Amino acid sequence: MNRLNFNNLRPALGSRPSSTQVGRGRSSGLGKTSGRGHKGHKSRSGGGVRVGFEGGQMPLQMRLPKFGFSSRIGRVTAKVRLSELEKLPGLEVDLDSLKNAGLVRKNMKRARIFLSGKIHRKFVVRGLAVTQGARTAIESAGGTVEDV
Repeated sequence: MNRLNFNNLRPALGSRPSSTQVGRGRSSGLGKTSGRGHKGHKSRSGGGVRVGFEGGQMPLQMRLPKFGFSSRIGRVTAKVRLSELEKLPGLEVDLDSLKNAGLVRKNMKRARIFLSGKIHRKFVVRGLAVTQGARTAIESAGGTVEDV
């Protein structure tokens, strides 16, 4: 009995038609011009228009409105939950301590602490952006937030 592995996967019988051989005589139905008709762009090798080309009409992707925006600052700014600060060994919280603890990737240049969860220790937050809710939670726990 064959086990089901990636190396012996096959499509179900009859689900895929066999490829058609063209250019094998008139009686095959696909001889001479091999089903491409006479002359014209699509009869040539390499012929055919590129994806999205609509014959000179303004293509759909150019007719539709553009939307969205990806901030370059957002790509290098990490978001840190307030509850994740409990995992830090020390009392001082800055970008380097977050990187060393593995809470923030090494390529991040900024971090922002936001209110999610609770803290039970005092922390001194230096040089990080802190949301208003997180700031009040840190200060109510006895910690301080020092702005840059």
